[in-house]
Amino acid sequence: MISKVEFHFDFGSPNAYLCHRVLPDISSRTQTEIRYVPILLGGIFKATNNRSPMEQYANVRNKKEYLAEETQRFLLRHNITDFKRNPHFPVNTLMAMRGAVFAMKNSWAQTYTDIMYQAMWEEERNIANLETFRSILENADLPALEIIEACNDPEIKKSLIESSMNSVERGNFGSPTFFAGNAMFFGKDSLEDFERQLISQATAV
Repeated sequence: MISKVEFHFDFGSPNAYLCHRVLPDISSRTQTEIRYVPILLGGIFKATNNRSPMEQYANVRNKKEYLAEETQRFLLRHNITDFKRNPHFPVNTLMAMRGAVFAMKNSWAQTYTDIMYQAMWEEERNIANLETFRSILENADLPALEIIEACNDPEIKKSLIESSMNSVERGNFGSPTFFAGNAMFFGKDSLEDFERQLISQATAV
């Protein structure tokens, strides 16, 4: 049996959003619960001396064009029709990820995760803006004031930092990242291998 299956995510990653759209099917097919773990991508980049693909490949000829084609193939393969490039990208997700830490302690965690990903990658909204953030929460009937207050709670701040650094210690350097037991998988291109690992470990005696 798999002791721990996790998705380490940040709302700021478009590839993490795409994985978020596919994970429910993987969870259903493998009969595996996938735990969402909030991390702060900027902190992980700093700790690992990594950079976003946008920065890494800014001056690499043909690379951005290929990545766009690869993303389009992924969208078609998984019938994702509502993905949009956010005009505010890159967006500071600190507040939203602190909110995610708080959300994971409550029964509405899935709703929070869904609406933040939707706002960021379907509705083209700037989730770093406090009023926009509040509006997203209120429209979903979530406790906006309580969540916003939690974003300033020292324990929530500490928890997000610790979660990010623990992720780095386990081998992570970005998002989307998945763990199946001790095995780590990075990127949306690893989803098939991740699913095979879940099947293999679930059937092991």
